[in-house]
Amino acid sequence: MKPTTVISFLGSTLDAAKFGPSRWMKWRPSVGLCMHEDLRVDRFVMIHGNLHSRLADYVTQDIAAVSPETRVERHVLDFADAWDFEEVYGRLLDFARGLPLDPDAEDVLVHITTGTHVAQICLFLLTEAHYLPGRLLQTQPRRGAPDAAGTWSVIDLDLSRYDSIATRFANESAERSSFLKSGIETRNPAFNTMIDEIEQVASRTRAPILLMGPTGAGKSQLARRIFELKKLKRQMGGSFVEVNCATLRGDSAMSALFGHRKGAFTGAAADRAGLLRSADGGMLFLDEIGELGLDEQAMILRAIEDKHFLPVGADKEAQSEFQLIAGTNRDLAACVAAGTFREDLYARLNLWTFTLPGLAERREDIAPNLDYELDRHAEREGERVTFNKEARADYLAFALSPAARWSGNFRDLAASVTRMATFSPKGRIDVAAVTKEIARLKSLWTDGAETDDDGLERWLSAEAVADLDPFDRVQLAYVVETCATARSLSEAGRTLFAASREKRASTNDADRLRKYLARFGLGWDDFRGRQ
Repeated sequence: MKPTTVISFLGSTLDAAKFGPSRWMKWRPSVGLCMHEDLRVDRFVMIHGNLHSRLADYVTQDIAAVSPETRVERHVLDFADAWDFEEVYGRLLDFARGLPLDPDAEDVLVHITTGTHVAQICLFLLTEAHYLPGRLLQTQPRRGAPDAAGTWSVIDLDLSRYDSIATRFANESAERSSFLKSGIETRNPAFNTMIDEIEQVASRTRAPILLMGPTGAGKSQLARRIFELKKLKRQMGGSFVEVNCATLRGDSAMSALFGHRKGAFTGAAADRAGLLRSADGGMLFLDEIGELGLDEQAMILRAIEDKHFLPVGADKEAQSEFQLIAGTNRDLAACVAAGTFREDLYARLNLWTFTLPGLAERREDIAPNLDYELDRHAEREGERVTFNKEARADYLAFALSPAARWSGNFRDLAASVTRMATFSPKGRIDVAAVTKEIARLKSLWTDGAETDDDGLERWLSAEAVADLDPFDRVQLAYVVETCATARSLSEAGRTLFAASREKRASTNDADRLRKYLARFGLGWDDFRGRQ
């Protein structure tokens, strides 16, 4: 059995007694600790101030009388203000760091019954943080007949050792994970594991979180649920501010994000706080962060790290404390390589990165999400719509089959449920409604596939192609076709810019083409070896 070391404050009131035989009829925590047959105290580290040195002498003598094997080790700590938390914690932290303790060779118990309330709290915190490598010890007088020894109990801060508490924590963790999933009983093991990890991260840190995944995978909804979870746990008091970075262009991006001062530019008729200021104390969700320009990225990085930024036209910095969640359907690592995304910002965001799978990768979750969308429709419209048995079976058979592309992911599913519910005025979706909806979905996805004749899906993901404006799509299709047939980047550049290059004094068609391709996450090497 390892020797036991007790660390304790001398109780200036509880340990005090008249120095006579009557003192043995009174419960005194420090002396009583050493009177138990089932608790052998080998080393008693007594903390007291100079003012209580005489009491410390008496208590030391009485401990020696009841427990000769106990070695009392006295440490004098005087506080200017024993109720000043900062002073007491700082002094005790220095004391703990300097106290020789070997948890492998001795059992350390930290007594939190004596001392001021501030001192007790500080001992608890130092033990919880492992500056004092032991367990907490509580003592109390025995009820009923007078008893100088009293009772004692040990509190192990490893709560997993307490079955009822561990069960409660497990249940609460499951409830939080269910909250993040909007109460949907998802069945995909990988997705459920990821949500459990997000719950742990969201509960324990305010560091940025990066949510990746295709359009419609639920990044925006998950970000809002993370915010609502932190609000429920009182970890956040501000607002949830969401912005789609793809809608921010040019000078307006700086103004929208960081605000501006009156007169900063034409049309700036009044001061504008900006979205970062609006998120102070809360959460900022930057969806499609890969669409931000490099200048905006630099200012976002500084705002994350220093909590300061400069509004447009201002000569004084503004401040905002917020947690950032970023969303993107782009491969940011590829964007960094292409020069369209800052490497330092990506490194800052990449601490906690989670990739949300598309609906086609989670087909086992279609059934519970179908019920969820019906519940949402009922909340919006105030009318409950359900499937009949045959209709539900037909719809799920199609939804789970390879014929269902779900290219729009959960947006496709939500729109599908809305259509079927709308065309079922009697509140019952029947086989006929399902048959029409399946035909509609097939047509929708087939029409989308036919527009892929320009060959862009050979070079870009389906999600990236879906995000292109028609104008950019036509232009990009011609560019990639030229690149695919050219022998070099320079040759492709000369072909594409043959007319405009004649009007410029100096030309660098290869660099011009390289920058254009980088806007779409493409590089010249993408066209080599894939003819």
